[in-house]
Amino acid sequence: MPLVPMRLVLDHAAANNYGVAALNVNNMEQIQAIMEAARETDSPVIIQASRGARSYAQENYLRHLMLAAAELYPELPVVMHQDHGNSPSTCYSAIRNGFTSVMMDGSLLEDAKTPAPYEYNVKVSREVVQVAHALNVSVEGEVGCLGTVGQTKSDAPKVASTEPHDADLEQEPEPEMAHLTDPDEAERFVAETKVDALAVAIGTSHGAYKFTAQPTGEVLKMSLIEEIHRRLPNTHLVMHGSSSVPQELQDIINKNGGKIHQTWGVPVEEIQRGIKHGVRKINVDTDNRLAMTAAIREVFMKSPEKFDPRDYLKPAREAMKKICIARMVSFGQAGNASKMRAAKLF
Repeated sequence: MPLVPMRLVLDHAAANNYGVAALNVNNMEQIQAIMEAARETDSPVIIQASRGARSYAQENYLRHLMLAAAELYPELPVVMHQDHGNSPSTCYSAIRNGFTSVMMDGSLLEDAKTPAPYEYNVKVSREVVQVAHALNVSVEGEVGCLGTVGQTKSDAPKVASTEPHDADLEQEPEPEMAHLTDPDEAERFVAETKVDALAVAIGTSHGAYKFTAQPTGEVLKMSLIEEIHRRLPNTHLVMHGSSSVPQELQDIINKNGGKIHQTWGVPVEEIQRGIKHGVRKINVDTDNRLAMTAAIREVFMKSPEKFDPRDYLKPAREAMKKICIARMVSFGQAGNASKMRAAKLF
């Protein structure tokens, strides 16, 4: 079964009122966890890799792991997505390596940390759309800059884990430089670029340390999604930085020698609210990392004599699978792979 473009999956999600978890991967166990969760829940799949993941795993390894996923699970539609492409050249290299969807993040300059002018964002995004669409590859764009709005550099948690999921490549603007998506700009951007999906900045950020307390409407602007969806009812919206950072995983890690500072993520209920208002793709990475880390730490603490990587990677893979199942069910994508197959969409 070939990989499919993301637009195919998001169109079906929109027609059937559900969202799709977009799950980041860096290695084999993560891909296996996602695919087993998708098979168990009968879910369409979006597997995404950042530039950091492509560097870490190496292009050929990652490409063949994703192709293996499509071959081993022919009953499931699988999207291979480039997360946060920082330039057209990054997107084109992903396309050459078999990705069926790319994100051109022109909200930042090529350094991936400096907010870009709107005109620059339109220029690079439109260029990528024209090339990608000619090759049946989907394109995600972004308007606004991710980051916890209202938080300054001085009151951000002073821990290394505030760094995003690829600190070597994706640094995000400083908190005080983050800004929410302007609905007027979002309307213009979609019309001028013809992107297949639009990521919006509503106060979320990458990594585990998103909010210093349970988020309210003052810091997590779900009302902004509702306004953008009202203006762009036929555009697929994307929520980045949408891990929920479960308290129980923080507790397991800390109980077993870790040091996760108290933090809050995006409540699943708020994501479900977004899905009702046009959100079709929900990026989840940190939750899976926490699940794997918690499982590995438990093995090391309870069985310090273990040294075979399989002894700790198997439970880590199973822990990530459970998180993936939970998100696939909560977002409503469970049960839709067979519906897409019955409709002969892939």
